[in-house]
Amino acid sequence: MLKQKILLTTILASSLFASSIELNLAKQQDPKRLELSNNSMILSYNKSIKEASKSIVNIATKQKIRNIDHAINQIFNDPLFKQFFGNSFIGDAVASSLGSGVVITKDGYIVTNANIVKGANEITVSFDKTKKYIAQVVGIDDNSNLAVIKIDATNLHPIKIGSSKHLLLGDVVFSLGNPYGLSTIVSKGIISSVNKDTLSSDRYENFIQTDAKINPQNAGGALCDSRGVLIGINHSSSNNMGFVTPVSKVKEIVKNIIENGKVIKGYLGVVVSNVNKNLKKVYHNQKGVLVLDIEDNSPAYLANIKRGDLIYAINNKTITNQKSFNLALDNFAPNDTITLKIQRDNKNIQIRLKLSSKHSITKSALNKVVLDGLYVSKLDHKNMAKFNITQDIQGVLIDDVKAGSKAEKVGFLAGDVIIQIEDIEVVNLKTLNKALKRYKNKEKRVYINRYGKILITVLQ
Repeated sequence: MLKQKILLTTILASSLFASSIELNLAKQQDPKRLELSNNSMILSYNKSIKEASKSIVNIATKQKIRNIDHAINQIFNDPLFKQFFGNSFIGDAVASSLGSGVVITKDGYIVTNANIVKGANEITVSFDKTKKYIAQVVGIDDNSNLAVIKIDATNLHPIKIGSSKHLLLGDVVFSLGNPYGLSTIVSKGIISSVNKDTLSSDRYENFIQTDAKINPQNAGGALCDSRGVLIGINHSSSNNMGFVTPVSKVKEIVKNIIENGKVIKGYLGVVVSNVNKNLKKVYHNQKGVLVLDIEDNSPAYLANIKRGDLIYAINNKTITNQKSFNLALDNFAPNDTITLKIQRDNKNIQIRLKLSSKHSITKSALNKVVLDGLYVSKLDHKNMAKFNITQDIQGVLIDDVKAGSKAEKVGFLAGDVIIQIEDIEVVNLKTLNKALKRYKNKEKRVYINRYGKILITVLQ
């Protein structure tokens, strides 16, 4: 019978977060390297890898998947359809996935990839066939694709953590993962490249590239040097090459997540691109990033940054491309004040502004919760196209409905448009708030437009 240690799902949030974190740092962060010249000897890394293997876990997740096809949802939830067929076509599917993780503290903090655990309803951590735990998510950072989860355990074997600042091309490395919850598997390779850029500009770059095999189930596992010391977290693979998030970045993000529940960085709110050969003809600054779009209510928007501006310096630090732009912004926190040097209409100007956080921009945008599990936003052209809503419809869009929530039980669907509450016609968020305030804690009739059909429901 399997011995399982189950983490209670009612753990207080305070038990997940810590004011500080004690990592098992390797004593030598810049190790000496061995050159083998004796033909009577062979190299074996068994002892080093054996220790590191104790810190590698399998992560299995389950996630309930709702039918997200709006047109199909409308058919299945149509009262006439339900009259003949009932609710037999409505239900949740369950998706499962496997990945790996790395134990970083004795008391159960584990780092893995964000895409492995994001949205999961259940997370099971396995060391082997007999040692299993239920885990909770401490925090997720989508930009780096890193996450921290926690299990209720003590006296675990945290991996020794090194530095990625002293890596050299040709260094021997090992990729460790636990794809099936049975035992750790290891593949060997070398460092093929450092500071490798593979992803789009809104994601973290500067990967370690290795030819050590990283399959999908090993993602979230460890990349170790020949001492068995962690130098990165396995991210992904492409064309038989593996890409790994450097441990120096991992330590910074993990510290933020454990102390704050998330990674908080300064946010500017622009979409930028590099200056290509054709664009250089119209800008006398030949290097920098070109502003393509500005997010509403962002610091860039409030500071009057304009589409077509060429940003060529931040706090007097030269910006040459998207990579240097993103890395420069990474050094700032919300509420930090920065100065941008910009070329606009063949003139050089300076703009001083205060950064915010991306979370605060999203929170302040016109997307809010008005009922348990019901998310609404203004009805704009983008949302109309997303949900096939015609131009003649006015109201407030139901952007999302949380599975199992009160809003879902009432019968709301993503894509519904609230057009009236009692005698108050809803044309925007302001009138919606007015109606909700007037009929607060009262039974109220809510009229919605669903795919051109007017429906009514009652809520309190």
